[in-house]
Amino acid sequence: MLQIKNLKKTYGKYPALDGLSMEVKKRALYGFVGPNGAGKTTTIKILMGLLKADSGQILIDGMDAQKNQREVKGKIGYVPDVFGVYDNLKVREYMEFFASCYGMEGLMARKRCSLLLEQVGLEERTDFYVDGLSRGMKQRLCLARALIHDPELLILDEPASGLDPRTRLEFRELLSELNDQGKTIFISSHVLSELNQMCSDIGIIDQGRMIVSGNIREITERVDQSNPLIIRVYQNMEKAMAILRSHSCVRTISIKDNCLSVGFAGDNQDEALLLQQMIDAEVLVNGFFRQQGNLESLFIQITDHEEKEELLYEGKPGL
Repeated sequence: MLQIKNLKKTYGKYPALDGLSMEVKKRALYGFVGPNGAGKTTTIKILMGLLKADSGQILIDGMDAQKNQREVKGKIGYVPDVFGVYDNLKVREYMEFFASCYGMEGLMARKRCSLLLEQVGLEERTDFYVDGLSRGMKQRLCLARALIHDPELLILDEPASGLDPRTRLEFRELLSELNDQGKTIFISSHVLSELNQMCSDIGIIDQGRMIVSGNIREITERVDQSNPLIIRVYQNMEKAMAILRSHSCVRTISIKDNCLSVGFAGDNQDEALLLQQMIDAEVLVNGFFRQQGNLESLFIQITDHEEKEELLYEGKPGL
């Protein structure tokens, strides 16, 4: 649905985008994340035609976005991070104004607007003034407006910013419903836990380049294998430590109370054999598991912001 090839944009001497390449498949719910200054906002502005790239190519549904701007814009719905100022418009008037921008008027426009307001849960707010709506209602209204022309691709820039937990949940469910209906959704957000729950695919950029991109489940599974092995020892900690120090798969060991965090390079079978070795040595273990991977841990790992842990032991690979 969306392809970005070697996109570059420089502000003065600062490269905001440095050869960004990525692909969002049709009907994906794609999470777009990165640290502040990574290039997320610049990317979205270029996608929406609000900013011109220095070089590179954007394809939307196979069409060059720069050469076919009118056709491409008909395929995109955009929800910005700032709602805008519409102090003197009622919800119904707001929707009908944007419907007219797409050539819809009269009964057709009223039916389309009513249907979308019902879909986002604002059917009872049609005569409310826009500036009197809550932040969450404004976000839903903005989403309804973005759907007026029935776009194939929805681009959302920090849609959950400033929303309370309940409203974020409702908005997330609404996006999931739209995705189930066939919409391709591209969402930039800093609420990583929510993206982890809702997205099918993820792309993480840093310093204007794509660092990791792909199916979120496959990526987090790979993260799981690189995460520490957590072992809670109830009794015989000295024996446990001796076993770990002599194990060929153990890279690091840190300890807090009776809980060991072990950098372990082995697979599932190696983990099972290690547990059996401890049991045979009469080490009483009441907890043994891999620390689960998630979007936050992945983000921290690849953007190199993780605080270094003080190690009790550090082994050498291969010994």
